[in-house]
Amino acid sequence: MTKASEQRHILIADDDPGIRGLLCEVFDEEGYLTEPAEHGGEVLAKMTKKHPYDLLIMDVRMPGQDGLTVLEQLRKNGITTPVIMMTAHGTSSTAIRAIQIGAYDYVIKPFDVEEVTLVVKRLFDHQQLASKVRELEAKSFDPRDKMIGNSPAMQEIYKQIGRVAHTDATVLITGETGTGKEVLANLIHVNSARRNGPMVKVNCAALPESLLESELFGHEKGAFTGAMAQRKGRFELAHKGSIFLDEIGEMTLSTQKKLLRILQEREFERVGGTTTVRVDVRVIAATNRDLEAEVRAGTFREDLYYRLNVITLYLPALRQRTGDIPLLAEFFLDKYRYSPSSPPARISEDAMERLNNYDWPGNVRQLEHEIERAVILSRGNVITSEHMSLVPSSRSALQVDIAARLREQSTLDELLADVERLALQEALVQHDDDLKAAARSLGLSEAEFQKRQKKYTS
Repeated sequence: MTKASEQRHILIADDDPGIRGLLCEVFDEEGYLTEPAEHGGEVLAKMTKKHPYDLLIMDVRMPGQDGLTVLEQLRKNGITTPVIMMTAHGTSSTAIRAIQIGAYDYVIKPFDVEEVTLVVKRLFDHQQLASKVRELEAKSFDPRDKMIGNSPAMQEIYKQIGRVAHTDATVLITGETGTGKEVLANLIHVNSARRNGPMVKVNCAALPESLLESELFGHEKGAFTGAMAQRKGRFELAHKGSIFLDEIGEMTLSTQKKLLRILQEREFERVGGTTTVRVDVRVIAATNRDLEAEVRAGTFREDLYYRLNVITLYLPALRQRTGDIPLLAEFFLDKYRYSPSSPPARISEDAMERLNNYDWPGNVRQLEHEIERAVILSRGNVITSEHMSLVPSSRSALQVDIAARLREQSTLDELLADVERLALQEALVQHDDDLKAAARSLGLSEAEFQKRQKKYTS
């Protein structure tokens, strides 16, 4: 018996004393607190007296007021207790109507007791996920600045935020597109001493070089055709706050040189001006590129890279923290309600399995769009795999891993070396460290096996 189940109070309503008694007995044995009701009027009386019920399990057909009428009345009275309906017509309009007016789920009579207990467990698991989302939301200063996830990788990110946010150190955020680099930058800002100052954002990839310099540093009147008045740049606007330079790897070498001076001196001149402007700004930059490789290729300044790389935070891809998918899905279900007054949609088990098994090349951003689309197609009710655009992957685990490594710009030699190293290790495991047998299984001599193995142990 768990502590959680001891705190759950379930009202079970059915005019059949056999079913009512059976369910009370089953859930009592599970450690829940149960209470019976024989008809709709009794349900309304018990619920409106503010009994602390965590769940109502109710039959559709009952004498007097039927289950659907009772459910409608409860919702009109503002009672949001989750309701599971029992019906002998699970494919009829009655069952569909039950979901539309606010039932959490329904079970079809005659039912398997294990099926009912599974539905109840799923409901309470859903509530725990929603509670975790609210806890994570409460930790942020602003509702736009949230990172959702309890995986070890995200816990490490939270620790790093705690260590660097209160400083003025320049931060470089790396990771694939869609992982949430802008959200992380927001979190650093709102948890810093600069939280009351501005947070100015610049997408370096969205502006051509001719405009980027003016956007960053501003310009004087008459500096170029169309410059009808003096204009402050983003760095000036970010004074006493933070500036977020997204996709900094797209910046040209010419603009990189001018940015380097700001990082070093915290001063610059507007385009077309001679007056030096000093600013107090914390710089946070982000990129999905490998800047070290860009430095080697000569497309990114080495001195600027080291100036930016004071603190580096790596945001893992969604496929590297799949345990966070249910929590993220719950957050987006709440965010994209079908209407402001409707409860969050729910995800069926087959749909959740598809979410968990997908590769997510677009990361969290792709998941968010997928949930938003599914909520619309399901009209805010139960989301099934039919409401999803995801195509189940027929690729092997090795193919998925290779695709991920290619997105991280691994070379062919690096990929082949990893495959060889893993093959040598696995051969030894499968043959209980019998070197001769392991070598034979790979078509190698013992000497050749040891030679290849030595490359990865030296």
